[in-house]
Amino acid sequence: MPSPDTPESPDWPAPVADQRVDAEVTLPGSKSLTNRFLVLAALAGGQSRLRRPLRSRDTLLMAQALRTLGTGVDDATTDASGSTDWIITPASLRGGGTVDCGLAGTVMRFLPPVAALCSGPVAFDGDEQARVRPMGPVLEALRALGASVDDGGRGTLPFTVNGTGRMPGGTVTLDASASSQFVSALLLAGPRYDDGVTVRHVGPPVPSEPHIEMTVETLRDAGAIVDDAEPDVWRVEPSEVNALDVQVEPDLSNAAPFLAAALVTAGRVTVPDWPQHTTQAGDAIRDILDAMGADVSLARDGLTVTGTGEVSGVDVDLHDASELTPVVAAIAALADSPTVIRGVAHIRGHETDRLAALARELGALGAEVTETDDGLRIRPRPLTGGLFHTYADHRMVMAGAVLGLRVPGVVVEDVGTVAKTLPGFVDLWDGMIAGRRHATAASA
Repeated sequence: MPSPDTPESPDWPAPVADQRVDAEVTLPGSKSLTNRFLVLAALAGGQSRLRRPLRSRDTLLMAQALRTLGTGVDDATTDASGSTDWIITPASLRGGGTVDCGLAGTVMRFLPPVAALCSGPVAFDGDEQARVRPMGPVLEALRALGASVDDGGRGTLPFTVNGTGRMPGGTVTLDASASSQFVSALLLAGPRYDDGVTVRHVGPPVPSEPHIEMTVETLRDAGAIVDDAEPDVWRVEPSEVNALDVQVEPDLSNAAPFLAAALVTAGRVTVPDWPQHTTQAGDAIRDILDAMGADVSLARDGLTVTGTGEVSGVDVDLHDASELTPVVAAIAALADSPTVIRGVAHIRGHETDRLAALARELGALGAEVTETDDGLRIRPRPLTGGLFHTYADHRMVMAGAVLGLRVPGVVVEDVGTVAKTLPGFVDLWDGMIAGRRHATAASA
């Protein structure tokens, strides 16, 4: 029988929690870190090892894309438990192939600056929804740094980067207010450019800036020299990239729905191996859940969230952690007071227009939701079940699952799309509700 998070069974009746959840949920590695490490390993001077990487649609697309460019990405079993690392073997970057970006922003944005170093053209395309995601700033920046890019003037997929084997580099100015990935993309390839890269941002504040901090930290881990002392300016010196041997942190954004389950069911959920220090934006979920009524405890062995029986609305700015918006909005619809979510206008350009999607789907279940210029106002009302559309967006699946804990009859459309970042989500969710103390995500 096919798993319910595969295309063979696309609509999923979200289970209701008829008692408090009490579980320990072990999550796979961070998508954001896995894909950054993969890119740097492909540019390194020697063989790298990624331990406990995430194997999801986005990271598998990144690994395959790097193979298309000539890099070796191979599995290596490490112990009796069967856990598998990735061994990345750099080689001369070659053109002549096509990169399938799927719906992965990290693939469509991080790899064009790498493709500019290839010896030949590299074509990029992806899912239909990906063809409306903004790419113009990073493509224009590549042209300014010396690359040839053919995109028909669209500033979106599909496009071709005509690599010449080297890039001059230098200084470029762009507006990264639509995505911090525009900055990260240029910085990751910067050490291999002849003159390095200096990126200057002009425009409204960059969203999700912790993701740029993550990029800077991973570059430094690989031996690159990065100057980020001046606001909105980042400088990467030309240098060798060192081989990596790193263990990938668990994905803290993917932890959000499981921790939310503790809050909305007055239960308890522990996520082991929660880092004491991290650049992951998802770490903000700790303070958000605390403000919404949970008891939150970070100890050496992990993070534990305990529901108190109360779920409170909040006024929260999610500009730096916008990927948490769908789950926070779902909690807000179950709260006992209104919520205002601010600072997330840019998520209209994510996998879907997340503000419109959340307003439509929460409203269809009975909540009173108003879109604002940069977010949502949510006034809780009695909710009823119904089909919760997900728009090929993994975070919408997670929001629907949270709602289903308390609202009978919620059916999550196209649950398989969650494999973009968390394959095995349904099994993991079912294990949490069943109270298995060591629910563990399946690998792809």
